[in-house]
Amino acid sequence: MENAQCTASQENKAVRSGPLSGIRVLDLTRVFAGPFCTKILGDLGAEILKVEALGTGDRTRALPPIVEGESHYFHAINHNKKSIAIDTRTPEGHDVALDLARHADIIIENFRPDVMDRLGLSTEILRAANPKLIVCSISGYGKGNTMSNKPSFDVVAQAMSGVMSLTGEPDGPPTKIGVPLGDIAGGVWAAISVLSALQHRNATGEALEIDLSLFDGLIGILGCLGEIYLMTGKSPARYGGGHYSVVPYGLYPCKDGHIVIAPHVGDFWEKLCMAIGRPDLAEDSRFRTVADRSAHRDILQPLVGEILKTRTATEWHEILDAADVPNSMVNSVGEALNEPVVGERKMIRSYEHPTGGTIRVIDSPVRFVGRFEDEPMAHAPLLGEHTRSILADLLGYSKERISTLVERKVIG
Repeated sequence: MENAQCTASQENKAVRSGPLSGIRVLDLTRVFAGPFCTKILGDLGAEILKVEALGTGDRTRALPPIVEGESHYFHAINHNKKSIAIDTRTPEGHDVALDLARHADIIIENFRPDVMDRLGLSTEILRAANPKLIVCSISGYGKGNTMSNKPSFDVVAQAMSGVMSLTGEPDGPPTKIGVPLGDIAGGVWAAISVLSALQHRNATGEALEIDLSLFDGLIGILGCLGEIYLMTGKSPARYGGGHYSVVPYGLYPCKDGHIVIAPHVGDFWEKLCMAIGRPDLAEDSRFRTVADRSAHRDILQPLVGEILKTRTATEWHEILDAADVPNSMVNSVGEALNEPVVGERKMIRSYEHPTGGTIRVIDSPVRFVGRFEDEPMAHAPLLGEHTRSILADLLGYSKERISTLVERKVIG
C-alpha cells in the first residue's frame, strides 16, 4: 500500500488498457501543457509515472476551487497516472530519476530549457542510461533561440502568437480565449510528436529528441488566418462572433438570448433563407455566392440580424434544426456538460478518490470502435501514492533502501 489513506481495494493501479498499453512514460511535467500531453497518453493506455516535488507536488494541487481537499485543476488532467515524490536535486534523487529513465520508453518535461541540464538530466546523460529513450521537452519558446529562457504561460503565448488579436468584438479590446488554448495546443502537439517518434523508433530503432514550443504550437494552428497575411500582407481583423469571409455566420441576438448559425457551404444558405421566411434572399444577385455575400456584408448582416431578433433563441433553435441549418444556442459549461449527447458518448466518467470521494471528470474523446470500450479510469493520484510500489516493483529497491531514502527526505 503506497499511502496510509488507501485501502487495498482503493489502491490506484493507474494503468488503463488501450493501444499504448506496454508503453511507459516518465512524466516530469507540471501545471497544464505537459500534464495535458501525458493525460492523453495515459488515456490511451500508457503507464504514466508522474514525478512530483516532495511536500508540494504539482503546484496545481493547490489551485481553487478545492472540494474535499482536492483541486479541480489537478483532477482534470492527472487521472490515469501514478505519482512518485522525489527530490531530484539531491544526488540520491538524481540516481532514482536515472533508474526510472532506464525503465521508460518516453520522458516528457516542461521546464525552462536549462533546468534539465542543471539537474544532471540532460538528453546526453539520459541517453547514456537508456539509448532507446524518446525525450520530449516542452517550453515557452523552444531551445537555442534568443527567447529560450524567457518565462511564458498560456495568456502570454496567446498574445504573442496573434491569436488574441483575432478574439473579441471589432470595436473592443483583444480578448483571451476562454480555454487555455496555448497549453492545450502544446499538449496535443507534444502527444502527436511523441507518438510519431514512437512509430519512428519502432520502424528504425532510432530514438528521437523533441523540442516543442508553446509559441510554435499556436503559430501552427493559425491556419487559414495566418495564410491571409502571408498571401496579402494584411493581418486579419477581429470579427467577434462572426467570420472574416462567410456571411451570415456566427452569433446573433434573439428576443431572449443568442443563437449561433453556420450556413457555411453547400445549400445551407438556401435552407436558412427558407427557415427565416425570406426565400427571396437566396435569389438576390447580391447574395448568391459566398463571395457575393461577403462583399455585401454591411447589408446582409444587419438584415439577418433583425429577423433573428423576432423570436427567442429556443424558437429559432427548433426552426433551424427542422430546416437542417447548423445552429446552437450558447450553452454555459454546465449546460454543455448536461447535453444528452455527452451522456450518450460517455464523456463524463467518475471514480472513487481516497480523500475526495466520488469525483466526476471529462474522459478522452478518442474512441476505437469495438475496442477498449468502458475501460476503468484510475483516480488522480495522491502525492507520492505510488512511490514505494514503483521503487520496489519496477526498480527492485529493497525495503531497507526505500526506508533510508525516506529518512533522508529523498523520496516521499
